[in-house]
Amino acid sequence: MSNLQHDLNASFVPLPSYKRPFPSDTLAGQSRDAEKRQRRSKSPDLPKAISPPPGALETPKSPGTKSGNEIPAPQKTAETPVSFSRPTFLQLSPGGLRRADDHVGRAVQSPPDTGRRLPWSTGYAEVINAGKSRHNEDQACCEVVYVESRRSITGVSREPSHNQGFSFYYWGLFDGHAGGGAAEMASRLLHRHIREQLKDLVEILQDPLPPPLCLPSTPGTPGVSSPSQLVSPQSWSPQKEVTHDSLVVGAIENAFQLMDEQMARERRGHLVEGGCCALVVVYLLGKMYVANAGDSRAIIVRNGEIIPMSREFTPETERQRLQLLGFLKPELLGSEFTHLEFPRRVQPKELGQRMLYRDQNMTGWAYKKIELEDLRFPLVCGEGKKVRVYDLTQYEHCPDDVLVLGTDGLWDVTNDSEVAATVDRVLSTYEPNDPSRYTALAQALVLGARGIPRDRGWRLPNNKLGSGDDISVFVIPLGGPGSSYS
Repeated sequence: MSNLQHDLNASFVPLPSYKRPFPSDTLAGQSRDAEKRQRRSKSPDLPKAISPPPGALETPKSPGTKSGNEIPAPQKTAETPVSFSRPTFLQLSPGGLRRADDHVGRAVQSPPDTGRRLPWSTGYAEVINAGKSRHNEDQACCEVVYVESRRSITGVSREPSHNQGFSFYYWGLFDGHAGGGAAEMASRLLHRHIREQLKDLVEILQDPLPPPLCLPSTPGTPGVSSPSQLVSPQSWSPQKEVTHDSLVVGAIENAFQLMDEQMARERRGHLVEGGCCALVVVYLLGKMYVANAGDSRAIIVRNGEIIPMSREFTPETERQRLQLLGFLKPELLGSEFTHLEFPRRVQPKELGQRMLYRDQNMTGWAYKKIELEDLRFPLVCGEGKKVRVYDLTQYEHCPDDVLVLGTDGLWDVTNDSEVAATVDRVLSTYEPNDPSRYTALAQALVLGARGIPRDRGWRLPNNKLGSGDDISVFVIPLGGPGSSYS
């Protein structure tokens, strides 16, 4: 099975049902490769020396060791080198890294209150496990990422202009297993894969008109006008509605797939260890998208209402099950059907052009170059489950409306209602315009799940066992950076 993509659970706020159906063996760590990866339009592999956009996180680095002949700087004489990393936005010193790695004290870590806060006034807190693994295997990323248009819709390059690009806000939690290498790698690179996938959509997403069904073929690409071996188009269901939102979903889905494939290559070369779950939020052009692969969870608490944003991984529609079967056993399709889905029947004259499609891994849409086999009749016709879009500009959000992201260390001992109660209790003690309130809330959630040390381990107030896992939490105010209280 193709690795991460089959686990992808992308949803729009507040819909809880945008799920990816099949487990993976790297990013979601739920199964082995049971299939060859599908040929798809790929972004170029991201070079290791790629420069991140302004404000992007650098690769977390561990302090280097000093040679025996070197005289260390005075402030480092008492420090012990460490061999693991934490999110760079925590700004931990070597001593702080040691405290963050202490399984006994389990001190909660948050970004320093130095006036420079995370984007969107985001709150964050984390704590290491109680000894289940050597280091904290969670990782986190919080970025503002700029996307520059790669090409115009017509395929003709244009002179750069100020309105050709846009930025998106990005939050990611990555829960590693069998080592922290995969989580650390995904925290550095997944948002860059998303950026690459969005580059072809910059103009389309900013155009109020519906997305074009086909993009022009690459200049110089030969097409086929009337191949004699193909059956003439047959009548089938009307053209499907493809929205801008479904293009964003498709871009995120493809980014997860490409990240998974890159991670698999690194694992084969023994350059990265383990696997990880991934919970990602993208805010783009007024809307929030949540993608989840694994057992982390996201919920919205809005005016006291709880809106789940993720759930278990089950196939959302029969479409994906049938497409997977057709992909794994193409002999069942003969030479008459294709397992891919298009908004309408592909025409011979469209060979070489790029048309919207989706496969068994996707609920959103993306563009691919039309090839001869795409002219076959589709295995599946009709619509699957509708996905609702939550437009943040359509609601009057108060300062206490938040999106909470947490790894399973939080949810193993805390339910949605308890999180909502903590949101109400903590935020009510802070002024609405106090930017530290969201970090305080993240800390309270982590402390509440960790518990306090007692003779029989870490315990909650009800004397039940607290979470012995790594715990990481983002708290995102839904009012956003433009609100008067942020």
